[in-house]
Amino acid sequence: MTSVFKIIPTTQQYDWGKIGSKSKVAQLAASSKVDPDFALDESKPYAELWMGTHPTSPSHLPSPSRSTLSSYLKAHPSLIGSSVADKFPGAKEGNLPFLFKVLSIEKALSIQTHPDKKTAEALHAQFPNIYKDDNHKPELALALTPFRALCGFQPLSAIARHLFITPELSALIPKTITENFLSVSSGSSSTSPEAKAALKDVFSALMTADEGLIKGQIDALVHRYQTPTPEDGSIEELVLRLNDQFPGDVGVFCAFILNYITLSPGEAIFLGAGEPHAYVSGDIIECMANSDNVIRAGLTPKLRDIPNLVSGLTYVPAEATRHPSPSSTTSTLYDPPIPEFSVVQVKLEGQVKETHPPVQGPSLTVVTEGKGVGDVFFIGADTGIQLEGEGLALYRAFVEA
Repeated sequence: MTSVFKIIPTTQQYDWGKIGSKSKVAQLAASSKVDPDFALDESKPYAELWMGTHPTSPSHLPSPSRSTLSSYLKAHPSLIGSSVADKFPGAKEGNLPFLFKVLSIEKALSIQTHPDKKTAEALHAQFPNIYKDDNHKPELALALTPFRALCGFQPLSAIARHLFITPELSALIPKTITENFLSVSSGSSSTSPEAKAALKDVFSALMTADEGLIKGQIDALVHRYQTPTPEDGSIEELVLRLNDQFPGDVGVFCAFILNYITLSPGEAIFLGAGEPHAYVSGDIIECMANSDNVIRAGLTPKLRDIPNLVSGLTYVPAEATRHPSPSSTTSTLYDPPIPEFSVVQVKLEGQVKETHPPVQGPSLTVVTEGKGVGDVFFIGADTGIQLEGEGLALYRAFVEA
């Protein structure tokens, strides 16, 4: 048994993915020699590359084994490590506590949030065909290319301004709710119970507004924004983009409620439970707790669970918090405030070598630049590694108890 070996990731072809070789996911899958069965189709979208043990689409070992990664880890528990196995449910069955992905986004993902652990357990018990596991799903998004997203609620003052200057938005919110929100936003702390309640009332009223009224106000808004051509990256441009992709959808109005951000390569955001978000465009590394639970409410043809989304949000308005780009060309740690995972970005130039000491848990790495592009490796617990290669870029997700 070796403690470092290649695994075969899986690709997902959701309609929001980038088409053919424009997709970073497709580029990585096509570059790797690990999976000889992958055949790039330039007419199809490639949205996600999954690396891990989630039962929906588990990674496998290469031929001739072809066993799932989880079954192999269950048979060789030292690769996960006793401390991780003792701490995380499922680890003794060979399941990693995190799921590692690459995403390539051409079309906006749904307005969504992820449940906390308690809510996930309740939703899974009540609706097992919709919420297929009982785990929470905090996640980190790390930009590989310029990346745009809606992330968290805007500051109250910004939302108040949009309500004041955007008649199409204010037409969807009952007058009493708007008046209370404007009063609270000018006189209360943004984290006070009153402020959170006022924000919840506005968001709930928006997401449950009459469908015919929503479509009519979007038509008026789009007509107003089409000329002159809006500036790239502006809210006006976002409104037109979202409506082009999801005509008449209430999610278009989330451009006035949620933070619209652009991340440069190397910048990252962390999304805990109850934070509304929607990825808009770009390529990212994504790491999350080992779950696929999503509560959706807009910009999607899939099931919308507005009551559970509205009730589960934190309603903390603030500018989106970003992890800055690395200032060096070697290793940068992205360490969110959760136990399931951390991510390291490694970029090597010239003949530099990078040594990583052993960690007390398992790791997954994906090579995105340099020799071995597309290769995905598993690294067992308590295993030190040395990295070298000119122009090498890789991302490593790991867990320690």
